[in-house]
Amino acid sequence: MAKIQELQRIALIASDTERAQEAYAELLPTREWAPLKEAEAVVVLGGDGFMLQTLHAMLDRGRVIPAYGVNLGTIGFLMNRYRTGMDVMKRLARARAIAIAPLCMDAVTQDNGTHRFFAINEVSLLRETRQTAKIEVAVDGKVRIPELVCDGVLVSTPAGSTAYNLSANGPILPLDSQLLALTPISPFRPRRWRGAILPDRSMIKMTVREPRKRPVSVVADQKEVRDVAEVSLAIARECELTLLFDPGHALDERIVAEQFVV
Repeated sequence: MAKIQELQRIALIASDTERAQEAYAELLPTREWAPLKEAEAVVVLGGDGFMLQTLHAMLDRGRVIPAYGVNLGTIGFLMNRYRTGMDVMKRLARARAIAIAPLCMDAVTQDNGTHRFFAINEVSLLRETRQTAKIEVAVDGKVRIPELVCDGVLVSTPAGSTAYNLSANGPILPLDSQLLALTPISPFRPRRWRGAILPDRSMIKMTVREPRKRPVSVVADQKEVRDVAEVSLAIARECELTLLFDPGHALDERIVAEQFVV
Protein backbone atom coordinates (compact mmCIF):
# COMPACT_ATOMS: atom_id res chain seq x y z
CA MET A 1 0.00 0.00 0.00
CA ALA A 2 1.22 3.52 -0.82
CA LYS A 3 1.99 5.94 1.98
CA ILE A 4 -1.09 7.74 3.29
CA GLN A 5 0.37 11.07 2.11
CA GLU A 6 0.54 9.75 -1.45
CA LEU A 7 -3.05 8.59 -1.73
CA GLN A 8 -5.07 10.62 -4.22
CA ARG A 9 -8.16 8.59 -5.10
CA ILE A 10 -10.25 9.09 -1.97
CA ALA A 11 -13.93 8.14 -1.62
CA LEU A 12 -16.42 9.93 0.62
CA ILE A 13 -19.41 8.08 2.09
CA ALA A 14 -21.90 8.95 4.83
CA SER A 15 -24.60 7.31 6.90
CA ASP A 16 -28.17 8.45 6.36
CA THR A 17 -28.39 10.36 9.65
CA GLU A 18 -29.05 14.10 9.49
CA ARG A 19 -25.69 15.08 11.00
CA ALA A 20 -23.71 12.83 8.65
CA GLN A 21 -25.60 14.08 5.61
CA GLU A 22 -24.95 17.71 6.60
CA ALA A 23 -21.21 16.99 6.90
CA TYR A 24 -21.30 15.16 3.56
CA ALA A 25 -22.88 18.22 1.89
CA GLU A 26 -20.15 20.40 3.41
CA LEU A 27 -17.24 18.20 2.31
CA LEU A 28 -18.50 17.12 -1.10
CA PRO A 29 -17.51 20.37 -2.92
CA THR A 30 -14.04 20.57 -1.33
CA ARG A 31 -12.34 18.19 -3.81
CA GLU A 32 -12.98 15.65 -6.53
CA TRP A 33 -13.88 12.42 -4.75
CA ALA A 34 -13.35 9.00 -6.33
CA PRO A 35 -16.02 6.30 -6.64
CA LEU A 36 -15.64 3.82 -3.79
CA LYS A 37 -14.87 0.92 -6.14
CA GLU A 38 -11.88 2.85 -7.55
CA ALA A 39 -10.64 4.49 -4.34
CA GLU A 40 -7.34 3.95 -2.53
CA ALA A 41 -8.89 5.04 0.79
CA VAL A 42 -12.30 6.07 2.09
CA VAL A 43 -13.54 8.80 4.43
CA VAL A 44 -16.47 7.47 6.45
CA LEU A 45 -18.95 9.96 7.97
CA GLY A 46 -21.13 8.52 10.72
CA GLY A 47 -20.83 6.47 13.89
CA ASP A 48 -19.18 3.22 14.93
CA GLY A 49 -22.06 1.18 13.55
CA PHE A 50 -21.72 2.70 10.09
CA MET A 51 -17.94 2.19 10.19
CA LEU A 52 -18.43 -1.50 11.05
CA GLN A 53 -20.97 -1.76 8.22
CA THR A 54 -18.45 -0.21 5.81
CA LEU A 55 -15.61 -2.50 6.90
CA HIS A 56 -17.81 -5.57 6.59
CA ALA A 57 -18.86 -4.50 3.09
CA MET A 58 -15.16 -4.36 2.15
CA LEU A 59 -14.60 -7.86 3.52
CA ASP A 60 -17.63 -9.15 1.62
CA ARG A 61 -16.33 -7.62 -1.64
CA GLY A 62 -12.81 -8.91 -1.06
CA ARG A 63 -11.28 -5.46 -1.57
CA VAL A 64 -10.03 -3.74 1.58
CA ILE A 65 -8.77 -0.14 1.60
CA PRO A 66 -7.78 2.16 4.50
CA ALA A 67 -10.71 3.86 6.22
CA TYR A 68 -10.66 7.25 7.98
CA GLY A 69 -13.73 7.67 10.15
CA VAL A 70 -15.26 11.01 11.13
CA ASN A 71 -17.55 10.79 14.15
CA LEU A 72 -21.05 12.06 13.56
CA GLY A 73 -22.66 9.44 15.77
CA THR A 74 -22.45 8.95 19.54
CA ILE A 75 -19.36 7.26 21.04
CA GLY A 76 -17.22 7.12 17.90
CA PHE A 77 -14.62 4.72 19.27
CA LEU A 78 -13.47 3.83 15.76
CA MET A 79 -13.72 7.39 14.49
CA ASN A 80 -11.94 10.77 14.55
CA ARG A 81 -13.38 14.05 15.83
CA TYR A 82 -15.47 16.13 13.45
CA ARG A 83 -14.81 19.83 13.08
CA THR A 84 -16.74 22.22 10.85
CA GLY A 85 -14.53 23.37 7.98
CA MET A 86 -12.05 20.52 8.48
CA ASP A 87 -9.38 19.94 5.80
CA VAL A 88 -9.77 16.21 5.22
CA MET A 89 -6.70 15.82 3.01
CA LYS A 90 -4.46 17.56 5.52
CA ARG A 91 -5.75 15.30 8.27
CA LEU A 92 -5.31 12.22 6.11
CA ALA A 93 -1.70 13.22 5.40
CA ARG A 94 -1.00 13.24 9.16
CA ALA A 95 -3.04 10.16 10.00
CA ARG A 96 -1.59 7.10 11.68
CA ALA A 97 -2.50 3.67 10.32
CA ILE A 98 -3.69 0.97 12.72
CA ALA A 99 -4.03 -2.62 11.45
CA ILE A 100 -6.71 -4.88 12.89
CA ALA A 101 -7.45 -8.49 12.00
CA PRO A 102 -11.03 -9.77 12.29
CA LEU A 103 -12.25 -13.06 13.67
CA CYS A 104 -13.48 -15.63 11.19
CA MET A 105 -16.57 -17.46 12.47
CA ASP A 106 -17.75 -20.78 11.05
CA ALA A 107 -21.11 -21.85 12.45
CA VAL A 108 -23.00 -25.11 11.97
CA THR A 109 -26.73 -25.05 12.71
CA GLN A 110 -28.88 -27.84 14.13
CA ASP A 111 -30.06 -28.71 10.60
CA ASN A 112 -26.42 -28.91 9.38
CA GLY A 113 -26.45 -25.55 7.62
CA THR A 114 -23.08 -23.78 7.50
CA HIS A 115 -22.40 -20.06 7.78
CA ARG A 116 -19.18 -18.03 7.67
CA PHE A 117 -19.01 -14.43 8.88
CA PHE A 118 -16.26 -12.08 10.05
CA ALA A 119 -16.27 -10.12 13.31
CA ILE A 120 -14.19 -7.02 13.91
CA ASN A 121 -15.38 -6.59 17.52
CA GLU A 122 -16.66 -9.90 18.88
CA VAL A 123 -18.55 -13.12 18.33
CA SER A 124 -21.25 -13.82 20.93
CA LEU A 125 -23.20 -16.99 21.66
CA LEU A 126 -26.51 -16.16 23.35
CA ARG A 127 -29.38 -18.23 24.74
CA GLU A 128 -32.61 -17.90 22.73
CA THR A 129 -35.14 -18.82 25.44
CA ARG A 130 -35.63 -18.71 29.19
CA GLN A 131 -33.50 -21.87 29.45
CA THR A 132 -29.85 -21.26 30.26
CA ALA A 133 -27.38 -22.31 27.61
CA LYS A 134 -24.99 -25.22 28.07
CA ILE A 135 -21.83 -24.84 26.03
CA GLU A 136 -18.66 -26.91 25.74
CA VAL A 137 -15.56 -24.75 25.27
CA ALA A 138 -12.47 -26.16 23.52
CA VAL A 139 -9.21 -24.36 22.72
CA ASP A 140 -6.74 -25.78 20.18
CA GLY A 141 -8.52 -29.13 20.20
CA LYS A 142 -8.54 -29.53 23.99
CA VAL A 143 -11.79 -29.26 25.95
CA ARG A 144 -11.25 -26.65 28.64
CA ILE A 145 -14.81 -26.44 29.98
CA PRO A 146 -17.03 -29.49 29.36
CA GLU A 147 -20.19 -27.61 30.31
CA LEU A 148 -20.46 -23.84 30.73
CA VAL A 149 -23.95 -23.03 32.03
CA CYS A 150 -24.65 -19.40 31.23
CA ASP A 151 -26.67 -16.80 29.36
CA GLY A 152 -23.91 -16.84 26.76
CA VAL A 153 -20.21 -16.47 26.01
CA LEU A 154 -18.24 -14.20 23.72
CA VAL A 155 -14.84 -14.00 22.08
CA SER A 156 -13.50 -10.47 21.60
CA THR A 157 -10.63 -8.99 19.61
CA PRO A 158 -8.57 -6.17 21.17
CA ALA A 159 -10.48 -3.70 18.96
CA GLY A 160 -13.77 -4.92 20.45
CA SER A 161 -12.58 -5.43 24.02
CA THR A 162 -14.03 -2.10 25.21
CA ALA A 163 -17.47 -2.85 23.71
CA TYR A 164 -19.78 -5.74 24.70
CA ASN A 165 -16.82 -7.58 26.23
CA LEU A 166 -16.23 -4.80 28.77
CA SER A 167 -19.94 -4.63 29.62
CA ALA A 168 -19.76 -8.37 30.37
CA ASN A 169 -16.83 -7.70 32.76
CA GLY A 170 -14.23 -8.93 30.31
CA PRO A 171 -10.67 -7.55 30.19
CA ILE A 172 -9.55 -4.60 28.09
CA LEU A 173 -6.85 -5.75 25.67
CA PRO A 174 -4.14 -3.45 24.23
CA LEU A 175 -4.41 -3.30 20.46
CA ASP A 176 -0.94 -4.82 19.88
CA SER A 177 -1.34 -7.50 22.56
CA GLN A 178 -2.02 -10.36 20.08
CA LEU A 179 -4.62 -11.67 22.50
CA LEU A 180 -8.29 -12.62 22.52
CA ALA A 181 -10.74 -12.33 25.42
CA LEU A 182 -12.99 -15.31 26.12
CA THR A 183 -15.71 -13.91 28.38
CA PRO A 184 -18.78 -15.63 29.85
CA ILE A 185 -22.11 -13.78 30.01
CA SER A 186 -23.88 -14.29 33.36
CA PRO A 187 -22.17 -17.64 34.09
CA PHE A 188 -23.92 -19.97 36.55
CA ARG A 189 -21.53 -22.90 36.42
CA PRO A 190 -18.55 -23.13 36.81
CA ARG A 191 -19.57 -20.47 39.30
CA ARG A 192 -16.14 -18.95 39.81
CA TRP A 193 -15.02 -18.90 36.17
CA ARG A 194 -14.67 -15.34 34.92
CA GLY A 195 -13.18 -15.99 31.50
CA ALA A 196 -9.77 -16.38 29.91
CA ILE A 197 -7.20 -14.41 27.93
CA LEU A 198 -5.87 -16.40 24.98
CA PRO A 199 -3.14 -15.94 22.34
CA ASP A 200 -4.76 -14.77 19.11
CA ARG A 201 -3.32 -17.80 17.31
CA SER A 202 -5.78 -19.94 19.29
CA MET A 203 -8.47 -22.01 17.57
CA ILE A 204 -11.64 -21.86 19.63
CA LYS A 205 -14.58 -24.22 19.25
CA MET A 206 -17.84 -24.00 21.18
CA THR A 207 -20.38 -26.82 21.05
CA VAL A 208 -23.97 -26.34 22.23
CA ARG A 209 -25.22 -29.01 24.62
CA GLU A 210 -28.92 -29.97 24.47
CA PRO A 211 -29.46 -27.62 21.50
CA ARG A 212 -33.13 -28.55 21.00
CA LYS A 213 -34.05 -27.87 24.61
CA ARG A 214 -31.60 -24.97 25.07
CA PRO A 215 -31.30 -23.23 21.68
CA VAL A 216 -28.44 -20.79 21.16
CA SER A 217 -27.83 -18.09 18.54
CA VAL A 218 -24.48 -16.65 17.48
CA VAL A 219 -23.83 -13.02 16.53
CA ALA A 220 -20.72 -11.92 14.63
CA ASP A 221 -20.80 -8.14 15.01
CA GLN A 222 -24.05 -7.42 13.12
CA LYS A 223 -24.77 -10.85 11.61
CA GLU A 224 -26.87 -13.41 13.50
CA VAL A 225 -27.34 -17.15 13.02
CA ARG A 226 -29.98 -18.89 15.12
CA ASP A 227 -30.18 -22.46 16.43
CA VAL A 228 -26.46 -23.20 16.18
CA ALA A 229 -24.92 -26.55 17.06
CA GLU A 230 -21.26 -25.52 17.04
CA VAL A 231 -19.13 -22.46 16.35
CA SER A 232 -15.43 -22.36 15.39
CA LEU A 233 -13.34 -19.19 15.64
CA ALA A 234 -9.90 -18.09 14.51
CA ILE A 235 -8.21 -14.81 13.60
CA ALA A 236 -8.31 -14.16 9.83
CA ARG A 237 -4.90 -12.59 9.26
CA GLU A 238 -5.40 -12.62 5.49
CA CYS A 239 -8.31 -10.16 5.95
CA GLU A 240 -6.41 -7.47 7.86
CA LEU A 241 -8.10 -4.04 7.88
CA THR A 242 -6.51 -0.60 8.17
CA LEU A 243 -8.06 2.23 10.18
CA LEU A 244 -6.64 5.77 10.04
CA PHE A 245 -6.51 8.03 13.09
CA ASP A 246 -5.46 11.57 13.90
CA PRO A 247 -2.25 11.87 15.97
CA GLY A 248 -3.03 11.35 19.67
CA HIS A 249 -6.48 10.05 18.86
CA ALA A 250 -5.62 6.51 17.77
CA LEU A 251 -7.52 3.41 18.80
CA ASP A 252 -4.65 1.97 20.85
CA GLU A 253 -4.48 5.17 22.95
CA ARG A 254 -8.23 5.06 23.54
CA ILE A 255 -8.03 1.45 24.69
CA VAL A 256 -5.37 2.38 27.25
CA ALA A 257 -7.31 5.50 28.35
CA GLU A 258 -10.51 3.48 28.83
CA GLN A 259 -8.82 1.58 31.67
CA PHE A 260 -8.49 4.79 33.70
CA VAL A 261 -12.11 5.91 33.40
CA VAL A 262 -13.70 6.07 36.86
